[in-house]
Amino acid sequence: ILGSNSLKNFCITWIAVCVALCVVLPCQLLLRNQERSTVIERRSNSLDMIEMSGFICGYISCVFYLGSRFPQLYKNFRRRSTEGTSYLLFALAMMGNCTYGLSIVLKMPATESFRALYFLHHLPWLIGSFGVLFLDVFVS
Repeated sequence: ILGSNSLKNFCITWIAVCVALCVVLPCQLLLRNQERSTVIERRSNSLDMIEMSGFICGYISCVFYLGSRFPQLYKNFRRRSTEGTSYLLFALAMMGNCTYGLSIVLKMPATESFRALYFLHHLPWLIGSFGVLFLDVFVS
């Protein structure tokens, strides 16, 4: 029963993260509008629409990517075993997510004033890569 409560709490936490993403996206839009007034105006609204579509796809991808680990976690929990799990698959996925997330972090601009904006613009991919890395620790 203790394990059941832990799984329930974990799922509630995941739902809270998804809700937080729904709050972060509008905040990101507000910051982007502020940036637009301080940086050179863009010439084309179509670029803004394409860029916004990229952010939306990023957040949707993040939710699906994080959600992809829960079936394996649930299966391991129900069986109380990790038998049949491909540890090489998870080890390679963990290395890929780690290096991908680090590549985004290490590419951060040198100017401190642009760091927060850069971080917010890359947040869905950071949450996806480091979040799945965190979940893979539990799977393995």
